[in-house]
Amino acid sequence: MKQCFFSQNNIKQIDYKDVELLKKFLNPHARVQGKKKTYVSARSQRQLAQAVKRARFMALIPYLAR
Repeated sequence: MKQCFFSQNNIKQIDYKDVELLKKFLNPHARVQGKKKTYVSARSQRQLAQAVKRARFMALIPYLAR
């Protein structure tokens, strides 16, 4: 059984400015992948979604990828 990436690496807060980390959890269409695919815990998934939304608003991550 796989563990949550964030608890495995002892990451308490997901920073929206860490774009390279956030991109690991986006699919090629720039959408957030589900927790069943990434094995991220529910709490971390909510934090990840909020971080991605903030990064998109700050124009660090595109809303759409072509």
